[in-house]
Order: sequence, then structure tokens, then C-alpha cells
Amino acid sequence: MLYAFLISLAVLALLSIVFEEVTHLNKAKTTLFFGCISWIALFMAAGDPSHEKLVEHQLNENLLEIATLWLFLMSTMTFVAYLNAKGMIQILVQKLFPQRVSVRMLMIQVAMFSLVLSAICDNVTATLVSLGLLTTFKLDKHIRRRMAVLIIFAVNSGGVALITGDVTTLMIFLGGHVGMSELLMLFVPAAISVMLLALLFSLKAEGQVSTSPITKQVRSVDILIAVIFFTTIVMTMALNILFGIPPVLTFLTGLSVMFLVGHTTRSDKEELQILEYIRQVEYDTLLFFLGILLLVGMLKEIGTLDLLAQVYAQYDPNISNFVAGIGSALLDNVPLTAALLKAEPVLNTPEWLGLTYAVGVGGSLLVIGSAAGIIAMSKVKELTFVSYLKYVPALSLCYTVGYGLTLFLAYYLYN
Repeated sequence: MLYAFLISLAVLALLSIVFEEVTHLNKAKTTLFFGCISWIALFMAAGDPSHEKLVEHQLNENLLEIATLWLFLMSTMTFVAYLNAKGMIQILVQKLFPQRVSVRMLMIQVAMFSLVLSAICDNVTATLVSLGLLTTFKLDKHIRRRMAVLIIFAVNSGGVALITGDVTTLMIFLGGHVGMSELLMLFVPAAISVMLLALLFSLKAEGQVSTSPITKQVRSVDILIAVIFFTTIVMTMALNILFGIPPVLTFLTGLSVMFLVGHTTRSDKEELQILEYIRQVEYDTLLFFLGILLLVGMLKEIGTLDLLAQVYAQYDPNISNFVAGIGSALLDNVPLTAALLKAEPVLNTPEWLGLTYAVGVGGSLLVIGSAAGIIAMSKVKELTFVSYLKYVPALSLCYTVGYGLTLFLAYYLYN
């Protein structure tokens, strides 16, 4: 009875996201409400102090994961908010992209930029920077929405090829199931599937777009903070690989250096209150994450994810991996991957590579299926759960092509 009630809360949360445009209830507030109610129900159903302590321990573990993500989001979004306000992202766009370009060419360029960026840094940063590019071009709402969907798919695809790009890739790598050189092979099917989606989206995209020339005077401190940002990204990867230092700690260190530089390079009278840029971070995004992760944590604690792992083991691994990727569009891919790894399936190298691609890219099939999608939905007002659904056929085709190419190359090279 309890489990049915808790699962119904998760379904209601999903419906509140789907029908946000009808109810006009903010999805961040509804998911947070259902997430909190689900844990309150777990406490009330505990029955005795020992079980209450167990639920409290489980909640604390979930809150630790959530707090880590929150702090990481806050630090990356603050950097991006500052650089965007100072015109640094627009200047970067002018250096990389022509001032006037066809919509079709822009789609291909943005797709490749997002793909490569997400391979070398985390999905959150790659999504924020890529979405920042869209603000510099004069796009109509339909093209902007299509571009946002393309960025989500490209960011999730690029992240599967390196351990720095996606947490699930890192988890499978640390489990000793795939090597670094084998993961790099995934970049080929990822790039092909992203280019296919860019071509499909560009079929009806006519005309040209332009970016407004930036005439701002760039101050040396702004360039310095941009250097600190990209240095922080590089150090995040290096320190995590060499010493196992959590990415959030490195990024918070970079943020503190940003604050110190901003303070010491200006007089008290002229000092820019860089801390104020934190207020530009949309807390709706953070609250939405909090609600979603509380619900996923609850599903993990009641064994729903373990049940999925048991179902996974009953079928051919190549089919199970494909379906697991689709499942990651509804459930967070990190606990889903953790549950699958805990089940210890016996897979060969091509099958492990197929799983890595599937759980990394499959979250793109729904806008709530990945961090990139959730951030894009909060940043691009034209992008909603319902409007995203019209792109599911094209996304499913590209996901299937990418997964098929992964198996083809993996079996050719490693079997």
C-alpha cells in the first residue's frame, strides 16, 4: 500500500510537469512538494525508532548527493552569469562563429561545439555555455527551441566518450569494465548521431541569422576571470583523475578565487559586488533539481530501481541496454546505472560500451531525463515538456542509430 502511494506521488509529479502549461503551477514547486511528501510518508510509515533512524540515514545520503549537485550548479552558473553579463560569451561567439550565418550552418556548428565541449567538461557547464551562445543570435522562438533540443542531445552524446564528460561513464570506467581507449571509440557514433539530428532539424530551417556586434570595452579583470573559469574546468578534470578530488570542491575553489580577484582589483568605491551574480542563478532550476532528486532517491530506497535491475538481467544484454537507455529518460541515469552495476551483470566489452552509450544519451528522449534538459527547460521559455515531445521521433531515431553504430564498431574492434 505504501509503495503504491509513493509511486503514485512520483507519477503525479511527472503529470504536474506535463500539464504545467494547463495548470500554470510552477513545475519546480510541484516536484519539490511531491518529493518532500514522499519522504514524510516514509518517516510516518517507519513504525519504530530503529526504522526511523534508517530512513533518516537514507535521507541524509540523498541530501548529501543533492547538496553536492546544488553547490556544483551554483558555482558553474555563477561563473557563466558573470561572463555573460560582461559580454565575454558574446565575444567568444564572434571569435568562433561568423557574424552572419545560415540557420542550417549555425545548427551544425552549435551541435559540434556542444558535443566537443561536453566531452571535456561536465554536462552542466557545457549546457550553460552552449545555451549562452543562443542568446547572442537573433532567433525566432521555433528555431531557438529546436536549437535547445539539439544542444541537449549533443551535450549528452559528447559526455559518453570521456570520463570527464558524464558521471555514468566514470562509474562504468571505475568499475573496470571499459578502458579509456575503448571509451574514445564512442565519440564516433556520438558525433554521427548528433550530425544526423542537426541535419534533420535543419531541413525546414531557412534564412540567415546574425549576431549583434559587441562594442563593450573588455577589462583585464574580466579576461582574468574567464581564464580562471576555464582553468577551473581543466583542474577539475585533472585533480579528479589524479587524486580523486570531487569536482564540486575544485569548482568552489575556483569560485572563491573569482571572488578574491574581483575584490582585490577594484577600490571599495568601484568594487563590483560579484556575489550579487549568484542572485542571477535561477533558483527555479535548483528547486526543480531538488524535487526530482528527492523523488528518484525515494524510488531508489523502496527498491524500484533494484527491481529494474532484476528485469534487466532476464533479457539479451544488447536489448536490455537499449531499453535501459530509454528508462534513463524517466529515471535519473546515475542511480539507474548504480543499480545495474550493483546487479553485476556478466557483459563483454561491446555490451558494456553499449550500456555506456545508452544510459548517457537515452536521457535526451525526454526533457526531464537529464541535467541538460532540466537546465534548458528553465532557461529557454519556449521549451516545455509538451513542446519537447514533438521532437521525440527524431531523437529516438538518432539515439537508435548511435546505439547501433556503437554495437557495430565495438563488436568489430573488440570481439
